[in-house]
Amino acid sequence: MAISPGVRRLQFGCGAFPAEGWINSNLTPGPGVDVSCDIRDGLPILSESIQYIASMHALVELPYLDIVPALRELHRVLASGGVLRLGLPDLDRAIDAYRAGDRGYFAIPDDEIASIDGKFVVQMTWYGTNLMMFTFELARELLQRAGFRDVRRAEYGRTTNSFREIIQLDNRPKESFFVEAIK
Repeated sequence: MAISPGVRRLQFGCGAFPAEGWINSNLTPGPGVDVSCDIRDGLPILSESIQYIASMHALVELPYLDIVPALRELHRVLASGGVLRLGLPDLDRAIDAYRAGDRGYFAIPDDEIASIDGKFVVQMTWYGTNLMMFTFELARELLQRAGFRDVRRAEYGRTTNSFREIIQLDNRPKESFFVEAIK
């Protein structure tokens, strides 16, 4: 998908998956990473210079007390009317699968851990790298605390805003919920 002329878009927490046509940020440097820094120290990006941001399963790697400051930093770099789209592991869906005994929901192989209890814990903490868990209501509360407005649930591959390309980075639909918020 070609990027529209003049559009500035940021992928926060790209990990090993930088996307062409995006400003890719990550904690650690690597091929395709344009901005390597810890968001808690601030992003070296001008205020109000980004039209939209997408982040898939990156916010979960921060501890609770750093979530709102990180969201405020993303808010700072967004232009007025800009959009933040988050894909986050869905704690509600995982709890429902756990309670229903739906072993197929969990991505953890049986040879890694066989019990559904273990699968639930390992998936939600993603082998110890996830420090936070989210429900939509918690995400909405934290986004509003960081200054975002019009926080809405979004569907995988579908957006609620005019930046249609924002869905390009969507992944892991089975275990995620998606949320969009406006600056």
